[in-house]
Amino acid sequence: MNSRSKLLVAAFVVALVQIGFLASAIYSRASLLRDGQEITLRTAPVDPRDLLRGDYVALSYDISRVPVDHIQTARPRDNELVGTVYVRLKRGKGHAPAQIIAAGLGAPVNQTPGENEIDLKGTSLDRWQDDLDSINVQYGLERFYVPEGDGREIEQWLGERQFTMRVAVGETGDAQIKALYDGETALYSEPLY
Repeated sequence: MNSRSKLLVAAFVVALVQIGFLASAIYSRASLLRDGQEITLRTAPVDPRDLLRGDYVALSYDISRVPVDHIQTARPRDNELVGTVYVRLKRGKGHAPAQIIAAGLGAPVNQTPGENEIDLKGTSLDRWQDDLDSINVQYGLERFYVPEGDGREIEQWLGERQFTMRVAVGETGDAQIKALYDGETALYSEPLY
């Protein structure tokens, strides 16, 4: 096999690996959206523009601040980074938002989730202090991309109306946004692919 043939084979293998990686990422997201358990989260506004991806609505949620008294696992030492947080939520009925019922630091709460309960995985960059009332948690759901020009308008509405997000949560607690709701009306839905 000459060097040109070897180069073509190597380029073909690299292309297959890249395609496989992209296909895996797309399939993982699509399967979570299709098969994940759904919860509804109440939103709160932040800011709307990403130069590379366009308009988005930056969000916070009622569950973004987790009360320390809900933590049922060992707590970090003073001034230690909190890190991974598993928040146990009780699903609301219909479009009612989920509510925090417990939290675990570094691992889910020990008991198995009950009926209509789900563990959502997040991260806290807070440093532990014994006098904390709550910790800030991000779930990777803090940006929702919308058609260009819609981001600012939606953010203005956030102060006036009640918006919620429908979220799909996988078995490991990872989540993806499925749809943005204004009351019971879906404004935007994420396609599987």
